[in-house]
Amino acid sequence: MGMERRKPHAISMWMCFALLLLVHSVHSFYLPGVAPQDFEKGDLLKVKVNKLASVKTQLPYAYYSLPYCKPKKIEDSAENLGEVLRGDRIENSPYEFKMREPQMCNVVCHVTLSDKEVKEFKEKIDGEYRVNMILDNLPLVVPFRRPDTDTLVYQHGFPVGFKAQYAGSKEERYFINNHLAFTVKYHKDEETDAARIVGFEAKHFSIKHVYDGKSDDSKTRLTTCDPHAKRTVTNSNTPHVVDDREIIFTYDVDFQESEIKWASRWDTYLYMADDQIHWFSIVNSLMIVLFLSGMVAMIMLRTLYRDISRYNQLETQEEAQEETGWKLVHGDVFRSPMNSDLLCVYVGTGVQFLGMILVTMIFAALGFLSPSNRGGLMTAMLLLWVFMGIFAGYASARLYKMFKGSEWKKITLQTAFMFPGIVFVIFFVLNALIWVPLVFVGSYVGFRKPAIEAPVKTNKIPRQIPEQAWYMNPFFSILIGGILPFGAVFIELFFILTSIWLQQFYYIFGFLFLVFLILIVTCAEITVVLCYFQLCSEDYLWWWRSYLTSGSSALYLFLYAAFYFFTKLNITKPVSGILYFGYMLIGSYAFFVLTGTIGFFACFWFTKLIYSSVKID
Repeated sequence: MGMERRKPHAISMWMCFALLLLVHSVHSFYLPGVAPQDFEKGDLLKVKVNKLASVKTQLPYAYYSLPYCKPKKIEDSAENLGEVLRGDRIENSPYEFKMREPQMCNVVCHVTLSDKEVKEFKEKIDGEYRVNMILDNLPLVVPFRRPDTDTLVYQHGFPVGFKAQYAGSKEERYFINNHLAFTVKYHKDEETDAARIVGFEAKHFSIKHVYDGKSDDSKTRLTTCDPHAKRTVTNSNTPHVVDDREIIFTYDVDFQESEIKWASRWDTYLYMADDQIHWFSIVNSLMIVLFLSGMVAMIMLRTLYRDISRYNQLETQEEAQEETGWKLVHGDVFRSPMNSDLLCVYVGTGVQFLGMILVTMIFAALGFLSPSNRGGLMTAMLLLWVFMGIFAGYASARLYKMFKGSEWKKITLQTAFMFPGIVFVIFFVLNALIWVPLVFVGSYVGFRKPAIEAPVKTNKIPRQIPEQAWYMNPFFSILIGGILPFGAVFIELFFILTSIWLQQFYYIFGFLFLVFLILIVTCAEITVVLCYFQLCSEDYLWWWRSYLTSGSSALYLFLYAAFYFFTKLNITKPVSGILYFGYMLIGSYAFFVLTGTIGFFACFWFTKLIYSSVKID
């Protein structure tokens, strides 16, 4: 027996030792897909193209959905499932450079547009679509200075075109950006001639090219952009109107040596000038936690201690009957609630979400899910969701058995299909092939465990609940309970929505992890406080209310998403609006399941704790 007791401790020691070794050696390896690549002078650099994206419509399109210049064979370059789920469509392109060899006025191709293609270009310009490109895993950015702060800002991708009045006409016309001036920044190795790419920028121009000879002749010489005469495009004074169907696409390439090292090349993309706002968010959330912690400490150390001492000192049954408060409902407090099966399913799904988000944030905070590993975050979340099905099944089966349930396989199927069935209908086949077996494993283990024993016996006849004060009305207390958890995260929520809907990177996972921990504590504490007040009012129907109390924060999240839509986004098309609110409804529903489960387990632990501390005749 002594050896058996020492095994877990020994295993944990070895795990800690292994973790220390891992942390110590983090600098000595690179994640898959993000290892540095050295380029010698003259090496071929191939530019990849990504989706056409718009913050106005939120509907991505493939690059070649517009009649841009195409390579001889279009090849898909997606590397993982996460890229597909993000809507990325990475493909090869005819843009090719040679390392550290500048090029001027390269003609990519000549295109003659049809009526349909002219209409498509105009629609994309109206939708404010931007073209995304990638070089050595770095996305293309367009630098510009903000006039209000005179700071250099980087926008992802370049616009398809623009609308403007031209040549004295009062009517706005559509112009296409058909010339790109690329700048490739590199960091040269001090000992060798090799270099690494640390920046990929571009300036875009619209130019009505003029040429000698035939336009479809490969030897056509442009007079508006001539490398022999050292004439290049520097402005859009003679822009190309989309209605002028013949378009010539050209580009320049310049190489600039940079002091930025390869390990720091993503700092420009991830830079955020508002760290003070994030710290304010943390301080704001901590104040909420300290306030709730004080209330919980007062309840636990003063009120509960006094109540338990008084109850345990009662000598006669008559004295006990004269008492009021939470002890009187001891015979009903662990009575199975209505729709107990559904509660088990939601609790299990919430455990699955909690495990997925917690592990994902830990890995992200440690730097394992860098944006340079495109799609890695989505892939990790999907795989962790699948794996956490074990814990979902375990939690739902244990709770189901406590409610005297016997059909654990039915609960397993409901846990496996409830959330995915509502939200991810298109993943039904994947759910049937992958998720269900893992949920079965968790349910099988959970249901074989002994049932969770309530510390007090449940009466056969339910006790009558006295009339409650207006502020103890379930609807009112549930709405009040969701305000503080939402208040703990709403500032960080702004940056998350901005990264999702305004095509920006979010990589401050350290802040996000702290906010997430604060959210867990806040949900737990507000639910415990309101649960205690409910039991003191002799209302023992706490099961569902504990779930809904903290889960109601999802309602405020959805309302904030609506506020964000009308104040920050410029979405005008009905389809795009429906898309936005549909996705935010899914996110709010997931937030409801997550926060509701946290509140439920906190209240469950609190109820077991207080009723196991009193003597019951």
